[in-house]
Amino acid sequence: MNAALIASLEKLLGSPRDGALLRFSLGSEHLKAGDASRAAGYLRDAVERDPGYSAAWKLLGKALVDSGHERDALDAYRSGIAAAERKGDKQAGKEMAVFARRIEKTLQDRG
Repeated sequence: MNAALIASLEKLLGSPRDGALLRFSLGSEHLKAGDASRAAGYLRDAVERDPGYSAAWKLLGKALVDSGHERDALDAYRSGIAAAERKGDKQAGKEMAVFARRIEKTLQDRG
């Protein structure tokens, strides 16, 4: 089912329906399918199109962690926290702050 959904969504790329939500949806589906690197690409597109899209920042951070890019994930979470604060999205900001602290601890423990 996931491959069919991804194919359907990819057909919309470059169409009038192409936007941050489509890119977020593609990133989400690729992440569910286990392709974190590809997911990160779509999620980067989503936040470039809508820098205030806190859910996209949060999922981008997860995709980056899953693809082994903790420092980039930390940057994404920090940007997401700022976006969430501007939007008043307190829950997303709190969640990303927790994820960011975990990464900071992991990076600190590695030395």
